[in-house]
Amino acid sequence: MLKRLHIRNYALIDEIEINFSDRLTIITGETGAGKSILLGALGLVMGERADSKLFYNDNEKCVVEALFEVERYDLQPFFETHELDYDREVVIRRELSPAGKSRAFVNDTPVNNQVLQRLTEALVDLHQQFDVLDIHNVNFQLRMIDALADNSLILKDYQNGYRQYSADRKRLDEMKSRSEQDAREMEFLRFQLDELLQAELVEGEQAQLEDELARLTNAEDIKRTYGNVYNYLAEAEPNIAGQLQELARSMSGARKFSGQLDALSERLDALIADLQDIAKECERISESTEYNPERIAEAEERLNIIYRLEKKHNVVSVADLLAIQEKLTRETADFSDLGQEIERLGKEIERQEKQLRAIADTLSERRKTVPAGFESRVHDMLAQLSMPHARIKVEIRPTDTLTPTGADDVQFLFASNVGASYLPIKGVASGGELSRLTLCTKSLVADAIPLPTLIFDEIDSGISGDVSMKMGAILKELSARHQVVSITHTPQIAARADMHYYVFKKVADNRTITNIRMLTPDERVRSIAVMLSGNPPSDAAVATAKELVGTIGS
Repeated sequence: MLKRLHIRNYALIDEIEINFSDRLTIITGETGAGKSILLGALGLVMGERADSKLFYNDNEKCVVEALFEVERYDLQPFFETHELDYDREVVIRRELSPAGKSRAFVNDTPVNNQVLQRLTEALVDLHQQFDVLDIHNVNFQLRMIDALADNSLILKDYQNGYRQYSADRKRLDEMKSRSEQDAREMEFLRFQLDELLQAELVEGEQAQLEDELARLTNAEDIKRTYGNVYNYLAEAEPNIAGQLQELARSMSGARKFSGQLDALSERLDALIADLQDIAKECERISESTEYNPERIAEAEERLNIIYRLEKKHNVVSVADLLAIQEKLTRETADFSDLGQEIERLGKEIERQEKQLRAIADTLSERRKTVPAGFESRVHDMLAQLSMPHARIKVEIRPTDTLTPTGADDVQFLFASNVGASYLPIKGVASGGELSRLTLCTKSLVADAIPLPTLIFDEIDSGISGDVSMKMGAILKELSARHQVVSITHTPQIAARADMHYYVFKKVADNRTITNIRMLTPDERVRSIAVMLSGNPPSDAAVATAKELVGTIGS
């Protein structure tokens, strides 16, 4: 419920404050006095685009602040979701600087425009004659039908189940996607592992193969070199070993005369033995070394396999490849199979869907009981509002899939004249017809839906006094259950006010200022009399105004 609206430095308004009745607040005034400015200021609070040109004083910021009572709208989850302080009363403020910067606050916490719009949608229902009204919205149409069918508890039960069903379907899709991805990844890991296992790698073999390949590719040089060494050491005439043996024999006679000489002889004997051993090893190497192209090809092929795997895995040794092989072995062994969980969840979703369809069928059957009586009551009210030939038709069609509201599509169709085709409301109803249709339908569901503050801007435009009388009665009855604000030029509606404001202009300091004041009972009578006959009002108009206020007023 809108309790107070404070406007400062907006358009022709210097500063005003309006307190609203919790029932029917009427706003009247001369044409051009600034009633539309009030709605423009309220629109700022509701998140509408700000126009930096709309300043009363170009050097000061524009501020519009609204106080709402929100206890009955179940908005605490919204406040918690957006980390806002919740209280039974909420202050919403919009500020616009002369530089064009716009800021919005909810209970002094800054919010973006999207949050502001979503919040105020639940608090204010603004009906201007040519606005796109929420009666166009098929979701709101369905909400009205469910309210009249008393479906709230069943729908709540359905929606609780649907949330779990929807979440489980999303989880199943994610699991299937992950399972497919895991299968592809598993296939790749197994390919890598199989490739390493088929290589039958042995730690240290790379160095051995590289050494062997070096010897095999240089076999002729090795054979010749080591054969020459053997020859010089042991075979040639004279050879090095034989010459050293001659020297050793020549020294043997003198070695007995000195211990030092004896030690030198022993060292020479050891050298001869080493040379003889070296000669034998060189002979073995020379005789065993042969050029073997087949073995060279085998070694090269094996090394190529190792080099390719090292490059592929970005490592430099067989030991690194063996570590990767071990890691891949663990990973493939640890891979979980989601197949059983997917099957289990699929069966659970089938069970949920069956249960939801049963509830959806119940909702649908109850909805089908509403249209006949609802259409008839709307037709009666439209006839009272000078639309005797207008007809509304509620079309309920089953859907193939479950939705958050069941398995029905609901759409209101409208025909304004006899013989006209029924078409969606948005495409066929005029502004005046929309306003009256909205008033009728919302008055019928007022007891069942916690409607926000309903604001009607000149919905009585172009109608007769008798119709205005009936429209005023509907507004009055509606305001007994919901807060209603109506901007009107019609005395029959103005007389219904619980609180009556008058918008006027005045000139101060060579500037025109829009102002507003709440009328006293006597001022109300005179204002209504002016609406009946002009200014100044006639005695007859004053008498009629008194009669209107006394007979049908608050």
